[in-house]
Amino acid sequence: MSPNRKPGREYILTLSCQDGPGLVHEVAGFLVRHHANIISSQQLDDRRTGQFFMRVQFDFTGSVPPVDELSAAFTEVADRRGMAFNLVDSATPTRTLIMVSRFGHCLNDLLYRYRLGTLNIEIPVIVSNHPDFASLAASYDVEYRHLPVTPETKAEMEATLLNLIDLHEIDLVVLARYMQILSPETSHELSGRAINIHHSFLPSFKGAKPYHQAHERGVKLIGATAHYVNDDLDEGPIIEQDVVRVDHGFGPEDLVAAGRDVETQVLSRAVQWHSERRVFPNGSRTVVFR
Repeated sequence: MSPNRKPGREYILTLSCQDGPGLVHEVAGFLVRHHANIISSQQLDDRRTGQFFMRVQFDFTGSVPPVDELSAAFTEVADRRGMAFNLVDSATPTRTLIMVSRFGHCLNDLLYRYRLGTLNIEIPVIVSNHPDFASLAASYDVEYRHLPVTPETKAEMEATLLNLIDLHEIDLVVLARYMQILSPETSHELSGRAINIHHSFLPSFKGAKPYHQAHERGVKLIGATAHYVNDDLDEGPIIEQDVVRVDHGFGPEDLVAAGRDVETQVLSRAVQWHSERRVFPNGSRTVVFR
């Protein structure tokens, strides 16, 4: 855990509701009455949908009430204004299950950031359809579950996956270049708590060796997209994207290396923002308070 994350020192309140007058005032007034000091506050009124989103991080000028007690007290405000809300201790790590196949750059990057404490997550288990990264997981003292996938075993594997999620009380599933398609039923079960990463060549360069296809077409930008998983393959609400510029001097393997770099950065930012309660699903889009 990062030394800046001390349990009981700071809380994070996130909420969404229909927009209306006095929402910010009401939230701020509640916090003042409970001797809270606002450290940061971000809000958005989505004029397109009429939805209001807010994230407030705060500490206390006096004694710190238990998070459950404060959450129960805020329920009165939330019920009155029709808010969906969540209140957490900012030090509480997001329990994260990582899924991977045979490309380990995103897994390795997340594990390294996890060990450094720059991501406020816990990783109790890694799931893969290949045994390749068992030793990497062991070096971080993380359980590694090899769950092969065939058309005949797919349903059984996903049932085991969901059992692991329940067993380890997982908050977030990260598909760190997991090269299997989750069933619509499992995708629905994980809605809003599963993040995927892929290159941004889609839909132009599908199938095998997309970077080689891109090289043949002389692309000048390599990009990556991190998004929530939903029933539509690679079309869930986008959390983060980025690109790097390349030129005629890049061969196919150079493009692959550049793509791996941008994928790790985009995925780590998406995981960080999710774990810090900065991402709000908003229909087919997201609101991200950076």
